[in-house]
Amino acid sequence: MSDAVHYRYRLDGKIAVLGSAGQLGREILARLDGDVTPWTRKDADLTDAESLSQVIHRLKPSIVINCAAYNFVDRAESEPQAAFAVNAFAPRTLADLARQMGFLLVHFSTDYVFGLDANRAIPYRESDAPGPISVYGTSKLAGEFFIRSMAPQHLVIRTCGLYGRWGSGGKGTNFVETMLRLAGEGKPIRVVNDQVLTPTAAADVADACLRMIQDGVRGLRHLTNSGQCSWYEFARAIFEIAAVTANLSPTDSASYGAAAPRPTYSVLVSEYKDTPKLRPWREALAAYLTERLR
Repeated sequence: MSDAVHYRYRLDGKIAVLGSAGQLGREILARLDGDVTPWTRKDADLTDAESLSQVIHRLKPSIVINCAAYNFVDRAESEPQAAFAVNAFAPRTLADLARQMGFLLVHFSTDYVFGLDANRAIPYRESDAPGPISVYGTSKLAGEFFIRSMAPQHLVIRTCGLYGRWGSGGKGTNFVETMLRLAGEGKPIRVVNDQVLTPTAAADVADACLRMIQDGVRGLRHLTNSGQCSWYEFARAIFEIAAVTANLSPTDSASYGAAAPRPTYSVLVSEYKDTPKLRPWREALAAYLTERLR
């Protein structure tokens, strides 16, 4: 897969990108010019508050973009301490440092902070009350609250159904790549049709995030591609657009039996005019599939 040509952003001051080896972190790095420091788990241990504080004080950044997350949704049910260490307490440390040092803290959250309203059928706005139903969602919401309450300068971006060219952090893959791999292996593929979301390209989120930073957007924002579908419809679109034959069938969440409950509906929309409007999810998916073949 070749690297696409991106619009380049030059932000003022020193920029630190945490979680720089993940799909979103790498998309952001691919678009940044200037004094940029990429940090992986090896460079900065987010779960060690003292070590993280020393690294941040040494760099003296103007902006910290936190793309790091514990995103093993099912495993979090049996590993709540690990999920909260990365998704809640590390953001608390960063927020405290942002308050002390005055840098802008940019942080990414998830549609999984919703789900408690099982009858929901209209997109969630930023002002809607969250209600997570999993350990992962709860840990991400806690991280949001720490940042929003402690860091004077912050931008918290909730996104949904993220996929990117480099896979998802420690998972090393994403839903699109998993579907294509399973189809290539000729295996039966069951995908839930009772969870509705918006598949979102990491490339689009990276571009929009950097524009928002440049434009001085602050606070909580929802940022996804437009439209909605079920995970089953997402999978079907992947195979249609990629012209791949797959043994695909729908199932429901109860039959699938995942360890962590998921929202039945978690489509996001922004109520703010300063949030960039992203292209439809099928258009973004087609661009991703075209790019991966180059």
